[in-house]
Amino acid sequence: MSSPTAVTATAPVTAQDSGTMTQRQVVQALSGMLLAMFTAFLSATIVSNALPVIITDLHGSQSQYTWVVTATLLASTASTPIWGKLSDLFSKKLLVQLGIVLYIGGSVLAGFSQSVETLIAWRAVQGLGLGALQSLIIIVIAAMISPRERGRYTGPIAAVMSLATVAGPLIGGLIVDSPLGWRWCFWVGAPVAVVALIVVQRTLNLPVVKRRVKIDYLGAALIAGGVCDLLIWVTLAGDEFAWTSGTSWLLLGIGVVLLALAVFVESRAAEPIVPLYLFKNRTTTLATVASIAVGVAMFGGAVFLGQYFQIARGYSPTASGLLTLPMILASTLSATFSGILITRLGRWKAFLVVGSILMVVGFGLLGTIDHTTDMVLIGGYLAVLGLGMGMTMQNLVLAVQNTVQPSDLGAASSTVTFFRSLGGTVGVSVLGAVLASQVADRTADGLAAAGVAVPEGGAGADVSLASLNDLPPALGDIVRGAYGDGTATIFLVAGALAIISVLAIAFIKEVPLRTLSGIQQQQAESAGGAETTAETAAEPVREPVWHQGRHALHESAPRAAADPDGIGPAVYGFVGTAGGAGIGSAVVTLTGPDGVQVGRASTAADGGFEFHLPTGGTYLLVVASGALRPSATMVAVADAPVRHDVVLGGGVEVTGTVRPAVPTTLTAIDARGDVVGVARTDAGGRYRMDGLAAGTVTLTAAGEGHPPVAATVTLIDGTPLVHDVTLPDRATLRGTVTADGTGRGVPEAVATLVDPDGHVVGSTTTDADGRFGFADLPAGRYTLTAVGYAPDVQVVRVEPGGTTDVRVALGPAGEPGYDTPRRADRDTELETELDAELETGPVRVQPVAGD
Repeated sequence: MSSPTAVTATAPVTAQDSGTMTQRQVVQALSGMLLAMFTAFLSATIVSNALPVIITDLHGSQSQYTWVVTATLLASTASTPIWGKLSDLFSKKLLVQLGIVLYIGGSVLAGFSQSVETLIAWRAVQGLGLGALQSLIIIVIAAMISPRERGRYTGPIAAVMSLATVAGPLIGGLIVDSPLGWRWCFWVGAPVAVVALIVVQRTLNLPVVKRRVKIDYLGAALIAGGVCDLLIWVTLAGDEFAWTSGTSWLLLGIGVVLLALAVFVESRAAEPIVPLYLFKNRTTTLATVASIAVGVAMFGGAVFLGQYFQIARGYSPTASGLLTLPMILASTLSATFSGILITRLGRWKAFLVVGSILMVVGFGLLGTIDHTTDMVLIGGYLAVLGLGMGMTMQNLVLAVQNTVQPSDLGAASSTVTFFRSLGGTVGVSVLGAVLASQVADRTADGLAAAGVAVPEGGAGADVSLASLNDLPPALGDIVRGAYGDGTATIFLVAGALAIISVLAIAFIKEVPLRTLSGIQQQQAESAGGAETTAETAAEPVREPVWHQGRHALHESAPRAAADPDGIGPAVYGFVGTAGGAGIGSAVVTLTGPDGVQVGRASTAADGGFEFHLPTGGTYLLVVASGALRPSATMVAVADAPVRHDVVLGGGVEVTGTVRPAVPTTLTAIDARGDVVGVARTDAGGRYRMDGLAAGTVTLTAAGEGHPPVAATVTLIDGTPLVHDVTLPDRATLRGTVTADGTGRGVPEAVATLVDPDGHVVGSTTTDADGRFGFADLPAGRYTLTAVGYAPDVQVVRVEPGGTTDVRVALGPAGEPGYDTPRRADRDTELETELDAELETGPVRVQPVAGD
């Protein structure tokens, strides 16, 4: 029986400590997350329909119109990867709360703005909170819910994102048209954010991994500076200065240099803000590219649709918001049903492909509109775009989270979110510049056609809603037509970007969805940590019986000795490799049906473990050991002990054939001397071990009737190894020592066998008839010495599989040079040396005629 395994006992573990949450706790925490998400995304678009009124009231221009939106997206985009990395290092809950506070502060102060410049500044503060929430909320949800189960929650999550993103203009329009005034566009979200802050504080309980960390401040500064510089360049180019001007080239050069320095710093940082190795993952890289088009659709479409409906078509802000409902409803339904199907099927790529294609089609259809297009057609086009958005928006993040390590969950998730925000920011800036150029050119052409002199520098680009209403009807129609016709161009540009998204998604490799949440994956990888040590003990159990290389535990093997009476609920069993060996020191974690960690312990040397439970129920059993793939299974326990054996897979498979085909046991021993794999051959001499960790192991083979052999092999992760074994045959040497001349056997003569290296293989004394023998000899050449009479040396050859007879004749007493023997075995100290080359098969040495 194995020695007991020592386990540190601590106070009972709470759900917060264990990091495992019940479904009720998940729903409660998710409600707080969705409230925060709603306010965050609402702030990005709520001003879109209100902006014409806001800019007019604050005496702003078309360029400032774009900056009010861009400032928020700029700050949120630049800060997103920083928030994501911080979530891998610090408390996710604390960071979410900090993001909510920043959002509340920025929103309230933005509502008090007396100038466009002040409004832009506080919108940037709002953007910092938005950057925190839009990245952290996705990360927290991934920590609480497994990728496979997340599909059923994708609907509500995506619905909230779509509702807030696209309903923002509607709410903004209603507020502007009401007596409240445009300032409540910024204040309306603050009370909701306060409620979200309270709910998060009470319901979100996640484990905090306490470790010493080093923040990459330089990398964060370079990334933020480079991104902001390039976004400012994109925003101002073509408006404040020409694209090919010296100022344009200067801003572009500064941005490129800053980002190049950021790459250099990140490649050497201990805790990089954006780990560059993430981009070695094809899914992360391609999802990043695809997410840009999603950002353009979410932000650019919503912002400029409001302008189109109000300026080009003459609708009120409220009506403009209502006209975007087809996109809202389609996106919500698409996200909900695709999420449900993903959970049921476990497949996600098809939905991404279809969604991205629908986005291309939607943008293409919107690229055909002008200032006279039927509104029913526009509603249908928006519905197509919404269907595509709903299928791709969250599932791109899901694909990445499903393939990265738990320790990189925050950085990877925020990377996708970052590029989605970048797409939105660049989309608003570039599409805004394109629209301004289109409006100016089309207005100038219209005025020229009407015989009106065009002002120097062009016309129409900086028109506001108020100034448009002050124009004569004929001129107003020209400007409205310019806006309506020019809007189609920006959707064609967005459609071109969406084609890139389709191509990127097509090359993403579909990986089966994991069944563990981010928290549970971290527990499986680092289950030996001290932060969540459980109050339990692992009892020693008996050695398992591994069958014929099939890696099954003997069904009749006794239960753990710690529970001999079989009374009370308990879980016990063995942990072994697929190669058939028990795994000692594997970390076993058991979580109860209420989400509280029941126990954590290391297995005994033979792989045994046992947990005594307070009550029956369904428990989550997580087992992890070194490089082997962790296991997580649900175990149902009633009022009696339940045996549950675990086989850890992964690693390297070793197969081969043993010749001759005799029953053989093969054992793999690692560099520490631990047995890591055991298998037995089948009737054809074949064997198989799997689940072996990469590295150097010694493979031994012991077959019945053959001496054991050993070989050192190197295992490479993911590369199967074929290793055939040839067992050496055993040989037997038998013979008789006789007196020369008489043929009488010499009793008690000493026969000694020496190998070619001079080592004595064996020494024996003849019996009363002079017989002797050596068994179990490896094939080879030996020296046989018989002491009793004068030595007689012969060279003999032993043929494989046969019997060789040899006579050793010693000189008789009284011959010259010999002493007269008193006894044949004692009185003559004469040696006979016999060189015998032994091959395979038994060998019998018998007397033959002497020379």
